[in-house]
Amino acid sequence: MAKKKTKFVCSSCGYESAKWMGKCPGCNEWNTMVEEVEMTGKKPRTSFMHSENSVPSKAEKLISIETKQEPRVLTESKELNRVLGGGVVPGSLILIGGDPGIGKSTLLLQVSAQLADQKQKVLYISGEESIKQTKLRADRLRVKSDDLYIFAETNLELIHQTIEQISPDFVIIDSIQTVFHPDVTSAPGSVSQVRECTAELMRIGKTKGIAIFIVGHVTKEGSIAGPRLLEHMVDTVLYFEGERHHSYRILRAVKNRFGSTNEMGIFEMKELGLEEVANPSEIFLEERSQGAAGSTVVASMEGTRPVLVEIQALVTPTSFNNPRRMATGIDHSRVSLIMAVLEKRAGMLLQQQDAYLKVAGGVKLDEPAIDLAVAASIASSFRDRASSAHDCIIGEVGLTGEIRRVSRIEQRVQEAAKLGFKRVIIPQNNLSGWQPPSEIEVTGVSNINEALSIILGG
Repeated sequence: MAKKKTKFVCSSCGYESAKWMGKCPGCNEWNTMVEEVEMTGKKPRTSFMHSENSVPSKAEKLISIETKQEPRVLTESKELNRVLGGGVVPGSLILIGGDPGIGKSTLLLQVSAQLADQKQKVLYISGEESIKQTKLRADRLRVKSDDLYIFAETNLELIHQTIEQISPDFVIIDSIQTVFHPDVTSAPGSVSQVRECTAELMRIGKTKGIAIFIVGHVTKEGSIAGPRLLEHMVDTVLYFEGERHHSYRILRAVKNRFGSTNEMGIFEMKELGLEEVANPSEIFLEERSQGAAGSTVVASMEGTRPVLVEIQALVTPTSFNNPRRMATGIDHSRVSLIMAVLEKRAGMLLQQQDAYLKVAGGVKLDEPAIDLAVAASIASSFRDRASSAHDCIIGEVGLTGEIRRVSRIEQRVQEAAKLGFKRVIIPQNNLSGWQPPSEIEVTGVSNINEALSIILGG
């Protein structure tokens, strides 16, 4: 007979304790310990590395292991293929998170139809909608395919039986917080249920070579709900970002065992579903004001793709003892560092100035190459002098005021030239070793004072 055992599990990090605690020792969060009932004496589950009747695996020499390169399955969405690292890997476990109503189910239903049109058998399992509700959404998206199966179920054992019967190539789970395992006594969505169901799905996917997409709910902080162990178990973690009241969505990889984690895909939500944006730089710059002080354009790299975005700054005299520093899309510490360099090296008295910075379009930038554009935006707003609307600014700013070289300067300059910019300001050390395009002027700068005199005209 299995015995019941009570334990307390942290809903944030998965830390387990025999007694309740107000503060979790694992993640230092308050009031996250949840009581759960664990059944002891159960038969241990087998690993996906070997089945119950097979011989246990043994250690082998690395050079003696033979591998076979399995081709990736490409969808019709080039943006999704780029974020996944070149397509869907068979047998992979992919977790997609995002705010409610952002478009996760819409994206996966469209991807399911695209895969089914390639004669791939797809099983879409909905735990939040009935079959008729899913059909209504499919009709709105004009999704029709003979190889797309819809199954409304939350019991993992019944899901496993259906997978055995249909033998699909791809499985969509929408969402993991609604799926439960009958052997686990806790409620669906709890730490134990999410962990157990994900482990079972991983075993199914790895043993049968089925690529499984899992939808995960997010917390109010924006991270995927459930234990952090969930993100460690899967092969790829994708975040679907964007404002619900705006049409553009950003799909970003934060973990990918089969590709880069710096890739970004951009989609636009329309009446017939999500459409990929082929040239995101035009989208981010289409509403830019001409001749406005505090606005500059930078060429940032998102994985292998250069993206031109606008950085806006507003510097105003403060009415408080401590001036405010607010940043959206840029790290707050980076802004404070650049303002300190401007005050020390460029002679700008910013101690009594409030500073507000924003990356237009809702993009998050986190690379050193945006430093010079941020500094130019702050200086432009402080001096109330607009920079040229045809300038693109690239460079890293050091603490001594020097402008340091950046990576992939060729792709950045070519993207600026393609969008019609007349001049690009880059670090002096990036001028050698490559041939810039003939239709754009390339100017090298070595320190912050030289850069600001060129950008703002003295």
